Amino acid sequence: MLPVLVLAQLAGTSPWFAVNAVMPDLQAGFAWPATDVATLTSAVQLGFIVGALVFGLLGVADRYSARWVFLLCSGASAASTLAALACADSFVALWCCRALTGVCLAGIYPVGMKLAALWFPRGLGAAMGLLIGALVLGSASPHALRALSAGGPWSAVFQGVAMASLAAGAAVFLWVPEPPHPQTRAGGLQLRGLWTAAANPRVRASVLGYFGHMWELYTMWVLVPMILSRRLDGEALSWAAFGVLGSGALGCAVGGAVAQRVGSATVAGVQLALSGLCCVAAPWLLDAPLPLYAAWLLLWGVTVAGDSPQFSTLTARNAPPALVGSLLTLSNSGGFAISILSIQLFVGLAARYPLSEVLPWLGLGPLLGLLVMSPLLARRAPEVR
Repeated sequence: MLPVLVLAQLAGTSPWFAVNAVMPDLQAGFAWPATDVATLTSAVQLGFIVGALVFGLLGVADRYSARWVFLLCSGASAASTLAALACADSFVALWCCRALTGVCLAGIYPVGMKLAALWFPRGLGAAMGLLIGALVLGSASPHALRALSAGGPWSAVFQGVAMASLAAGAAVFLWVPEPPHPQTRAGGLQLRGLWTAAANPRVRASVLGYFGHMWELYTMWVLVPMILSRRLDGEALSWAAFGVLGSGALGCAVGGAVAQRVGSATVAGVQLALSGLCCVAAPWLLDAPLPLYAAWLLLWGVTVAGDSPQFSTLTARNAPPALVGSLLTLSNSGGFAISILSIQLFVGLAARYPLSEVLPWLGLGPLLGLLVMSPLLARRAPEVR
């Protein structure tokens, strides 16, 4: 089941950054300012928050077949992506379509993880690493599609990710059976998960560490094309952006495997520290010789995303079993809300100040994340193999 779920997660999340891959074309065609990339990216993030909370409150993935939810949301995501293509000349309509895509993604990314957790209750850290690695690669894939369609219309990117989303839904529905151990409790979002997070030091540490990670992650992804545009353009820029963003899949997959031996907290802490150092080192490496410059961006791409599955694993393992779903929903929603704030802030700053002065401040998230993770790093809990 795992290869099917991983490939479906990759294809199903491919619409996430479709606009980012073609933003230069949209700016050239409609005379939009550079800061609009933040507004359109935040639309997807906001839609995801709304979708996650609504799905959680209604217990959609618990009350109904997860395979059906994944299929319907994949189809709706494809439809909203094609609708965005049809109304791209209207910024307001495009924003609404992107927000709707975000709502649909809340029925793809978390539901794929739910299926994996039910099929693979043991070795969850490794499975999470592969699934979130697929999410990372899926988010990077529009840049590869833009590179492959260089010289052609930008609409090919939207059409490509829409078809990929449809294929993802069909693959899960056709080739992933109903999980052998479905949940027995009633669905629905249990808000006392908030009290659990406040009262349990280990849960609080993993959730707040995740928030520090989310301050950096999506903003870095949005800023990568801007960083690369200092040296590259056109097809070369698209391939480079795909390489930097997609390298995070390696951090997720390898980190998941290593976590089985050294623990999720250690893996998350090391990767969070390295990505934070990459932020701080930006002023010295933005204009470094090409080999050093490339190594810096690849290391940043690997580590900025590689800690994500381990934070989810830590929260799932430390929370009371009856509250895992609610707590993951609430923490994901909080993390994406932080990403909206960070994206808007840093894209606006990057339009006014040099990147060398802006990027180091992204390191505040990893720094604060490491500080609050001390209960997890000081005494690691036994890992579930």
